[in-house]
Amino acid sequence: MSATRYRRFLKLCEEWPKDESKRGRDLGTFLRQKVASAFREGENTQISDPEKCDRMYESLARINSNMYKEKFPRAKDTSFTGVTVEECRMLLATGNMQQTDEEKKGLWKTVMDRFSSKPEDGPPSEK
Repeated sequence: MSATRYRRFLKLCEEWPKDESKRGRDLGTFLRQKVASAFREGENTQISDPEKCDRMYESLARINSNMYKEKFPRAKDTSFTGVTVEECRMLLATGNMQQTDEEKKGLWKTVMDRFSSKPEDGPPSEK
């Protein structure tokens, strides 16, 4: 029975789309890694909680088949902020996230430099 579960998860992993714009943060890649670690012995892996495993598979399969997107269609393809799906994808792309992180580091470094710098002449002495 474990072999059947393993094959079902492998098929799901094959069908799950990869988002190349999110290198290292892609849900499909994360899913593949989790399946590989859960089924270390492949078809011979013993499942401690088969019911939980089946529920997890069914949940992931429903997400992958867009069941909820079809069941609860959206009136508009924007959020409450007015940002479109394409704009969200662009903002969440790995390249853009790295650029934002560098900008944050720049600001943090600036703040730290401002508070940690010592005056060049030292404190004024009283005469």
